[in-house]
Amino acid sequence: MKQLTVISGKGGTGKTTLVGAFAALAGNKVLADCDVDAPDLHLILKPEIKEEKKFSGSKLAFIDYEKCIKCGKCYENCKFDAISEDIKIDELRCEGCGVCAYVCPVNAIELKKRDSGTLFISKTRFGPMVHAKLNIGEEASGKLVTLVRNTAREVAEKMKKDLIIIDGSPGIGCPVIASLTGSDLVLIVTEPTLSGMHDLERVYGVSKHFGIETVVCINKYDINKENTEKIENFCKKSGIESVGKIPYNPEFTKAMIEEKTIIEYNDDPAVKDMWKKIEEKIKCPS
Repeated sequence: MKQLTVISGKGGTGKTTLVGAFAALAGNKVLADCDVDAPDLHLILKPEIKEEKKFSGSKLAFIDYEKCIKCGKCYENCKFDAISEDIKIDELRCEGCGVCAYVCPVNAIELKKRDSGTLFISKTRFGPMVHAKLNIGEEASGKLVTLVRNTAREVAEKMKKDLIIIDGSPGIGCPVIASLTGSDLVLIVTEPTLSGMHDLERVYGVSKHFGIETVVCINKYDINKENTEKIENFCKKSGIESVGKIPYNPEFTKAMIEEKTIIEYNDDPAVKDMWKKIEEKIKCPS
């Protein structure tokens, strides 16, 4: 079983649009949307949810007021200001660190699992999809991404799929690292802007750190050919293969408006050519 992870150093480069196109082109695969903070692959693929599971990635402090002696130690030691002077818990501020329970002299405080998000196993017109939604204000994104990936692997094994296509998060943070680890190939989607070039270098540093083979796609390459050339020079210098240069095309937006992939909308040749290169690499990794 192979795993392809598609990431970008910044949002808005076209990462999810390309993952949707790959979903239309690839055979015998499972899709995994690991952008749990702001998932949007479902907007194109319109999944039919088959299973739904609650996710608990953190804990919340609860006070037993029958035991509480109002000594104020929890209030004095909470570094997140989650406990008021009258010993009330602010659920939005509580980080579940456990200091309050540790300092309580009468064991009146207990940490309990909190509802942090939801995992979904769905059916799409292109096959099974695993995706999730992290609740607002939760910080357990890395754990939820790992759960999405592990579940996708279980689904792939059960349904005898030989490829998992992962839509990762933008940036270089915890959810991106959780999306990358264990992948066979990483595709970084970038664009010829100053921020696009800067963030390409940063996110490549992450994939390089984990020793994962990495390739690059330059989306909307013709909006600034000078910057495109700079990206290509960076790729050559870094030993990264550029597998695709996608021209600016308003039909991508039209396809999204109709809730279709670009392949369904106009069978885009540049995307199809890029997929052939990726498919060859993922089947025969170097």
